[in-house]
Amino acid sequence: MSETQPATTSDERNRRQEAPRPHRVAVLALPGVPPFELGIPSRVFGSAQDAHGHPLYDVIVCTADGSPVPSDAGFTVQPAAGPEALATADTVILPPTHAMPELGRGGPLPAEVTAAIAGIRPGTRLVSICTGSYVLAAAGLLDGRPATTHWNLAPEFRSAYPNVKVDEDVLFVDDGDVLTSAGVAAGVDLCLHIIRRDHGAAAANRAARMCVVPPWRDGGQAQYIDRPVPEPTVATTTATRAWALEHLGEPLALTQLAEHARMSLRTFTRRFRDETGMTPVQWLTAQRLELAKQLLETTDLPIDLLAHRAGFGSANSLRAHMRTAFGIPPAAYRRTFNPNHPATTHG
Repeated sequence: MSETQPATTSDERNRRQEAPRPHRVAVLALPGVPPFELGIPSRVFGSAQDAHGHPLYDVIVCTADGSPVPSDAGFTVQPAAGPEALATADTVILPPTHAMPELGRGGPLPAEVTAAIAGIRPGTRLVSICTGSYVLAAAGLLDGRPATTHWNLAPEFRSAYPNVKVDEDVLFVDDGDVLTSAGVAAGVDLCLHIIRRDHGAAAANRAARMCVVPPWRDGGQAQYIDRPVPEPTVATTTATRAWALEHLGEPLALTQLAEHARMSLRTFTRRFRDETGMTPVQWLTAQRLELAKQLLETTDLPIDLLAHRAGFGSANSLRAHMRTAFGIPPAAYRRTFNPNHPATTHG
């Protein structure tokens, strides 16, 4: 007697049918690649799932000619594929390399790397982590574009590639189809940003929890630039920032923040910038935008009420800030990232 197979419910069949094709990510490992930065895309994107547990990304590590490459940590990286993986990828990621010093002088890429990059399909999203930006710049892919790299190498990068608009104060730069991150762990921030951009804050937050990292870091890499260390007795703005996060929906004047920190206005402003790499107003706007996005994704609040709750005061103010920061109004963002919300004509 043959065993009877368990019945498959219609819900299970629907879930299987609805599973989207994961976004293909190819990570190009070059000789001298640091293992930490090489592993960031696989770890972060590999942790990204939709609400049903379906993987959102398929990550593959490849090399320019399909051969193993030495890492900078004393072991060899065995790739899963060669340059053919770049031709089918939706996103290509360039981790740094510590074996091509000529790039720091604006020198050419090795022929096999040039050929591999030439095989990338037009319109593919390009991403660099840390000094992977040198590879993109050497290929001419950053000319005329804003970009970042490790803050310690920004002067060298600017000198070697004068056509690139370098900003060493930020954790990452999103220029649409080309994104660059600052040094080392900023690659985590950029990968989470990409998940957030592709699938919304909820998916990014789930991935961040799996990786045991914050879903969003305050400020830019300016806060990591070497400066004299303050004495332990010197007050910080940390407690005031935590307090402000609990009161984003209220009007928060700069004088009020300084009073909470028990500092003069001038001292508070200077110390805030030193600690976060941003002015208090820039930081507040960024936090309010993050709150607005979360509310748009997870609630049915009318845009007017949502704007007040996020601290923008009015729907018009929220629209203006979202258009400046993300290029879309609140209603369009909600339609993209909150598909369960009924279509609205507001916003």
